[in-house]
Amino acid sequence: MDTTSEATILPPRDVDVLGALEALLASRGGSLRVITDDGDGAVLPDELRTVLTTAVSQMRRGQAVTLAPRATRLTTQQAAEVLGVSRPTLIKLLEGGKIPYETPNRHRRIRLVDLLAYRETRRGERRDALGELARDAQELGLYDEPPEDYEAALKGARHKLA
Repeated sequence: MDTTSEATILPPRDVDVLGALEALLASRGGSLRVITDDGDGAVLPDELRTVLTTAVSQMRRGQAVTLAPRATRLTTQQAAEVLGVSRPTLIKLLEGGKIPYETPNRHRRIRLVDLLAYRETRRGERRDALGELARDAQELGLYDEPPEDYEAALKGARHKLA
């Protein structure tokens, strides 16, 4: 595999062979060691164990897995792709102080850790808003109301977050 580009790996034809591997990776009984047929080996770092656990779990369910290396400092285009927004939207977030960035030369660079922290914060805000919306709907007895009423309530919640 080229280590500088994205790669999608399809699950093996017989996904049942992954069951034992998934159980082994998910076990919490100390460190895991990878050993070759000729006896060479190395301890599997926890970060790589997490990646492999996720990959094996998804492949066992018949899903393909995509690996995409990410630099610790991203361009604005890369950062926009991680967030799933347009580059102009990301620029507005940067200029609005929502996400810290650096300008080592002419171009902005965003630290991956800052971008992921922003993404988690936004996810939490959305979860909280959805929970509040559900509580409000329950208190108002809207569960028996038509879908149009829910759409209006969702629109109000979105405006709150904007």
